[in-house]
Order: sequence, then C-alpha cells, then structure tokens
Amino acid sequence: MEKGADLIWMNGELVAWEDAKIHVLTHALHYGTGVFEGVRAYETDKGTAIFRHSDHVDRLFKSAEMYFMEVPFSKAEVAAATRELIVRNGLRSCYIRPVVYRGAGQMGLYPLNSPVEIFIAAWEWGAYLGDEGKAKGVRAKVSSWRRLPSSAVIPAAKATGQYLNSVLAKIEADKAGYEEGILLDDRGMVCEGTGENLFIVKEGRIATPGWSADILGGITRTSVIQIAEDLGYPVEVRDVARGELYLADEIFMTGTAAELTPIREIDDHPVADGKPGEITLQVQQAFEDALHGRSARYAEWLDLIEIPAQASAP
Repeated sequence: MEKGADLIWMNGELVAWEDAKIHVLTHALHYGTGVFEGVRAYETDKGTAIFRHSDHVDRLFKSAEMYFMEVPFSKAEVAAATRELIVRNGLRSCYIRPVVYRGAGQMGLYPLNSPVEIFIAAWEWGAYLGDEGKAKGVRAKVSSWRRLPSSAVIPAAKATGQYLNSVLAKIEADKAGYEEGILLDDRGMVCEGTGENLFIVKEGRIATPGWSADILGGITRTSVIQIAEDLGYPVEVRDVARGELYLADEIFMTGTAAELTPIREIDDHPVADGKPGEITLQVQQAFEDALHGRSARYAEWLDLIEIPAQASAP
C-alpha cells in the first residue's frame, strides 16, 4: 500500500507513517492474537463525519474482551484519538483501521503475559470492490472453503487471525476470475462474503443470514436492515440455503470497506437479468445519503469532526 497519511496513532502517541513499526517477536504476528475494526469517515456539508463511530469502538472493545485483551485506553480516548488523527492528517474522507493486539513478550501460545497494544491508522481508500462494482455489481463464486465455526473460534469477534479463512476464499475467487467469494458455514448454509455480509431479495422480501450461520455482526449490515425496513421492505434474519442464491431476484453485500455492493452473478449464473435490482438500488441510495449526511433521519449515525481550515487545505 502506498503511503496514505503523515501520522499514525500508536499507544497514545502520534508517530510518523514510516516510523510506525512493531517488533518481529510481536505475539500477534506469530499467532494472530489481535482484533480490529474497519471504520469510514465521509465528507458532508457539515464537515467530516465518522460513520457509526461509537458502534465500531464498542465492537472493537468487545472483540478484545472475547479474546481476553484489556485495551489500555478507554473507549472515549480511542474515539478522541481517531478524531485527532483525521484532523492532524488533513483527511476529509478516509478509511480508519484501529488494531488491538498482543505485543512482544513471552513467546508461546499462552498470550496473557504479552502486553496489549493499540494503533490507529487512516488513509484515503475507495470502495473495496471498486466504484464500478458498486454501480454495476460484481461476479461472485461460492468458495470451497467453509466459514470457521463457533466450535473452533469466535466468529462474532473481528479477530485478525481468523481472517486467514477469508484470505483463502479471496485468493480462490480471484484465481478463478471472480471479484468475490461467498463462504458457507459448516452446515452448508450461506454465511457471508470474505469481508461482507450478504442479503438476498426474493419477491420483495429481503433475507440475510444470522448468528446461527456464524456471521460477523456487521455494523453496515445493521444499518442496512434498518434502512430497508424504514423503506417498507420486510427483512428476515434466517438461514439462507445455497440454492436460494440461484433463485434470488437480487443479491447484495454490505461492509464498511465494500459499502453496499450488488452481486450481478453467482457461480456463472446471472442474478435475474444480471443488473442491480430496484430494491438494491433504493436501499443503496438511502445508505449513501446516510453516509454523506444527506439524510436527517440517520444524522445520529454521524460523528462530526471539526477540521480546521488550514488542516484541510490542499
């Protein structure tokens, strides 16, 4: 990745991008003992705003707690550090990546003697699956790799090591010529994409897998469920069979990085006519309006930041 900003926040201090380094014996590097968030800030008419900031911070802390990591800063301190980082880097719209991890300490699988550390980075980053993908939809395939089950790890935690599962599915999809992979759970039911939650639409009704499918509880997913229901579309949280992907009228994915991206083709089968459907486009537009501060109804989801004029000047 190219250098994206001047500063990164590490353990309470702002350090230069090129000096943000960790020790080679960092526990998380060897064993995946870290948790993280993906957060976005958008430029609005009222200034730069972080989308559902407190919800992301809450989930970061909960993920850390599930893996027995006590974050060495309060939620308020982490949120304030994120705002300061954006201001000091002069960013108007950006992607934000806070990571809590076990640092260099006693080597071995037992982690509790290794220190808990935290950093926050921010940089400009477009839609994860591309702007064209957001507009026209992407091609996806069902992966041969199954989602890690809750009998093995804690899928509800956004943990770094668990993403090896998604990495395998992502590589498989790419090598086969698709933009994204879809993982089934260990029962063979639809779970999610490699980094997104999944929704199907059939005869005006929307369905999305729930906790029984070992999903990550996406914050964008929660937002989209509320938006869809506010638009008058029923949303069922239930098990989704693989075959329903081929019968769906519309399919779309949601995530902080991907935002709301339609799927136009599954396993070489077009979804309906192969174009984003009417309900997908309506929900997508309402979601975009919420992100960019154009919707008073969802204004409470935005954490507005005051960026001094000199900091944001080109």
